[in-house]
Amino acid sequence: MWISPEEVLLAGPLWVSERANPFFILQRRRGHGRGGGLSGLLVGTLDVVLDSSARVAPYRILLQTAGAQIYWNIASGSSRKEITEHWDWLESKLLQTISIFDNDEDVTTFVKGKISGIIAEENRLKQGEEQEEDCGKFREAELKMRRLFGMPEEEKLVNYYSCSFWKGRVPRQGWLYLSVNHLCFYSFLLGKEVTLVVQWSEVTQLEKNATLVFPESVRVSTRHTEYFFSMFLNINDTFKLMEQLANMAMRQLLDNEAFAADRSLPKPCKTLKNVSALKRDLDARAKNERYRTMFRLTQEERLDGHTDCTLWAPFAKMHVVGQLFISNNYICFNSREEDLCQLIIPLREVSVVEKADSSSILPCPVSISTKNKTNFLFANLKDRDFLLQRISDFLQRTPDSSGGETSPLIGSLGSSPESVLRGRHYHPDLPTANQGLLRLYQTGAPEDLGPKAMKERMKEEAWNIHFSEFGRGVCMYRTSRTRELVLNGIPENLRGELWMLFSGAQNEMSSHPGYYGDLVEAAMGVGSVVSVVTEEIERDLHRSMPEHRAFQNQTGISALRRVLTAYAHRNPGIGYCQAMNIVTSVLLLFSPEEQAFWLLVALCERMLPDYYNTRVTGALVDQGVFEELTRAFLPPLYEHMRDLGVISTISLSWFLTLFLSVMPFDSAVLLVDCFFYEGIKVTFQVALAVLHDNMEALLSCSDEGEAMTVLGRYLDNVVNKQTVAPPIPHLHALLTSGDDPPREIDIFDLIKSSYEKFGSLRSDVIEQMRFKQRLKVIQSLEDTAKRSVVRSMMTESAFSIEELEELYCLFKAQHMASCYWGSSSGASQRFDPSLPYLEQYSIDPLQFCQLFLGLGPWACGGRTPTLSARLFRVLDQNQDGLLNFKEFITGFSGMYHGEMTEKLKLLYKLHLPPAVCPEEAESALEATHFFTENEAEEPSFLPAVGSLGKQEVTSVSAGEEDVGNKSRKGPEEKVKDYRYYLRLWAKEKEPKTETIKNLPRMNQEQFIDVCKTLYNMFSEDPEEQQLYHSIATAASLLLRIGEVGKRFGNRKSEAPPPEAPPTEVTPTEAPPPEVQPLEAPPPEAPGEAQVCRALEDAQLEDVSSSVSLQDEDSDLIEEQRQGSELDADWSISFEQVLASLLTEPPLVHYFERKRDIRSKMAACKAQRAVERQTSSASEHDLTQLSP
Repeated sequence: MWISPEEVLLAGPLWVSERANPFFILQRRRGHGRGGGLSGLLVGTLDVVLDSSARVAPYRILLQTAGAQIYWNIASGSSRKEITEHWDWLESKLLQTISIFDNDEDVTTFVKGKISGIIAEENRLKQGEEQEEDCGKFREAELKMRRLFGMPEEEKLVNYYSCSFWKGRVPRQGWLYLSVNHLCFYSFLLGKEVTLVVQWSEVTQLEKNATLVFPESVRVSTRHTEYFFSMFLNINDTFKLMEQLANMAMRQLLDNEAFAADRSLPKPCKTLKNVSALKRDLDARAKNERYRTMFRLTQEERLDGHTDCTLWAPFAKMHVVGQLFISNNYICFNSREEDLCQLIIPLREVSVVEKADSSSILPCPVSISTKNKTNFLFANLKDRDFLLQRISDFLQRTPDSSGGETSPLIGSLGSSPESVLRGRHYHPDLPTANQGLLRLYQTGAPEDLGPKAMKERMKEEAWNIHFSEFGRGVCMYRTSRTRELVLNGIPENLRGELWMLFSGAQNEMSSHPGYYGDLVEAAMGVGSVVSVVTEEIERDLHRSMPEHRAFQNQTGISALRRVLTAYAHRNPGIGYCQAMNIVTSVLLLFSPEEQAFWLLVALCERMLPDYYNTRVTGALVDQGVFEELTRAFLPPLYEHMRDLGVISTISLSWFLTLFLSVMPFDSAVLLVDCFFYEGIKVTFQVALAVLHDNMEALLSCSDEGEAMTVLGRYLDNVVNKQTVAPPIPHLHALLTSGDDPPREIDIFDLIKSSYEKFGSLRSDVIEQMRFKQRLKVIQSLEDTAKRSVVRSMMTESAFSIEELEELYCLFKAQHMASCYWGSSSGASQRFDPSLPYLEQYSIDPLQFCQLFLGLGPWACGGRTPTLSARLFRVLDQNQDGLLNFKEFITGFSGMYHGEMTEKLKLLYKLHLPPAVCPEEAESALEATHFFTENEAEEPSFLPAVGSLGKQEVTSVSAGEEDVGNKSRKGPEEKVKDYRYYLRLWAKEKEPKTETIKNLPRMNQEQFIDVCKTLYNMFSEDPEEQQLYHSIATAASLLLRIGEVGKRFGNRKSEAPPPEAPPTEVTPTEAPPPEVQPLEAPPPEAPGEAQVCRALEDAQLEDVSSSVSLQDEDSDLIEEQRQGSELDADWSISFEQVLASLLTEPPLVHYFERKRDIRSKMAACKAQRAVERQTSSASEHDLTQLSP
């Protein structure tokens, strides 16, 4: 590239001059390319270690004048091709002009001005394009990464670090490049070059450890090997970025949301040195995730900034030190001391934000007032004016809500206003749950329960006191006192309200008024479509807590149906998963229908991520976390349980339903209280406490069934002695109680024990463990998918297991590359993990062409892309523009392992419609034939349908007559007719087996196209000359067959027999043109002259030199060549083509030859390495390597 002229004092050291003229010198840096001796090795090593190669391009052009001692650097290049283009431009455009200058200063001034003008013009052209935010040094490092590792421009570098890569026991100092999709390392030390490229999607484990051998190192594990990196300047920052990139790759394997870049991330105002814009965006994304998780906010929330401050806590009469967070919809505060104070203020509730009077005790205070007359005082703010301006900007964008939160959720629990009930009554004949179902079906009078009812009232009174002191609703102060009340159990009357508050569902519902009603109307309205999801929901509706009265009638069932169907409509990626019905039924017991929907949203999308997708990935991840926690807290039990395989069995049922399916309802609902407040941490604590209480019994178990029985009986007898409602019978407990039921365990004692023994668990530690397990789980699922695909394709292809696995990996890599670099938006958008494994990944024509070029057995030179596009259209059975793995293997299995007839049939079809699209046809005649043929084929199905319909009417009428005459036999004949027509309909739906007789005939232009393909296919074959001779002979025979058929057809059309009917003429006169030429071909091949002319038309230049042609009997071809139009009456059939090619042994041997795909697959794997080498090699090196 052209650069602003820079002074260079020494032009010789570290550089080698390759070209020179009186004014310019082209130089190459020592150590780049081959040769250079010891000095070149030293310079190359210093460039890598000191990263000077990122700042200094390997090629440059200097401006020199005869009398000056100063050189001017005017151009640099990363490759010889780039620098040569600049050199050629200087010689052709400037050299003659400046040679007439008398003064050297004028030469320097002119050249510098010219180069500056070129740079200004380039910058002007780039003004309309997106400007790069990255600094110059980082941009050069990104160019170096692409040059070293052969990456396209779409691959974005995030950051790069100096480190050592341990190859064996020897560390190699170099540079680690972390891009969006790859981890790359490059080192060059004294002639030893190390290049490493690892896809993030292939990483199975990522650990930071410190050992005696590898101090402060990062271990990156894949399926086949491990890599160790150490000697980082800041290993923590590097490891965090590696975790984030690996996590993004895992998300990409689950769905395609991660492929779309998040453009709404905030950008810092100041540009940081040596940090890419993408790195800043990823840092902002990580901060957003922590912010949303801390305060249970929605995915749309974006953190604008945070600052240290103090908050006046009226309940404690003190200032609490912490951090203030500002986002587009919320003002949040979190104390520095854990559980001391947390606060969430929605901007929709803010009425006034103003400065307060400053003092030495209270510097820089800000007062925030809400619509329900609550004031919050923040102080010790560093930049108060800027903070007020940001809050004011966000308040202007916040829609004005009608009224404050004076009585949160109370109106929706009872008789709600019509605005709140909007969209809830969808069908007049169906009842709607306007309040918690438990209120509607609560039995038992309070006076009959005595002390329990009093205990419940005392809990409600304690919460009311808490509300009066700490506030109520989303603006409530959340302290350690709040946690104590939650652990003691939430009263039933407040449970729905507090679940909405602690989960963050209240904020989301308030931000989307009427959303649920519109969603139900769309999902269950008149135009709704019955799908597999709705059928699964209907099947599970009556299995959801059937022992409870609320779900033994239409009210509860209808509410459950609407909530589940609405969520499946909202999130098709999850749809419906078993266990969602159990959780949702519990939510409906304590919450109105709309609130239950938003609680389900919070549960599935934030609190239990990926739990309820098709592969229950989140539950499997937490299962691995639970195993790791068991090993850390209960090591003796872990070894025994792992041998029995119990942990993986119990954890799924415990975590998916939050113990609701394995524990009595009144006890499990208290765990749900704790879960909504604490998160998944409580679930792990209680699970560990259950194992701890049963440790002795579990250690004595000898098999999995015995251990499951011990745990099942324990959980069945976890009771809630404080419940007001009558106990709901637990079916599993009734069936497994036995003669001697075990002792009862109080749920409050279990919760207290879990906090005492395992309360040291932290949410951030759990998230770190989740990341580690997510890598293992998703890679394990990918391996399972590969094995499933290979097993299903074993019976449908002739490839071995190893070959199918390698082909699957290559196919998947091509799909992922299209998603990485945007070359195929269709493939990434249509990826659906819910589909069968064979159909999850797909490629478009461009990716298929790349695979065909590397793996296809039929190399046709310049015609290979055309052949690939035609094969794609043949294999694309559903015509969606994409090929799945099954369709891909079907085509390649036929080309590699099919019989000769099958291969020739495929080659024959590749030169006929629909493989040859109308745009590809070389003449209007072929295009017209293409459409008329389709029109002729379409009505052919209608007579069959009509005849079937007449037959059905006749049979039915006959059956009715039989019913009238013979009443006993009538019903039997009706059933027989019904099944008969079903069989006919099923037979029509079955794919018809294609035979060689069903293939359409080929016209002259298509035949010439086949000759072109075969000619290119045989080039560079060891038997090239013999194959040319054979195809010329076979083509000559086929040309004469077509001419004979044309003449016979013309003769028959000109003089048809006047007396004989058509049905008698056709069978007697049709066979001769097909049989006679095949049975008695002329031995001296008199039509070889016409073959020569046809092959010349097909641009097959070498055939005439390889075959001795004769000039006899060339009248046919002379008639054919008169004019430029092809003969439309000329045609041949596939049977004729097959019979002609079978007469030539070289052709038979070529198509029957067994080909090995392993070498092709190995070459495809090595292709990336070759591209990297050639991208960094100089033009001089390439010329030496070329033959």
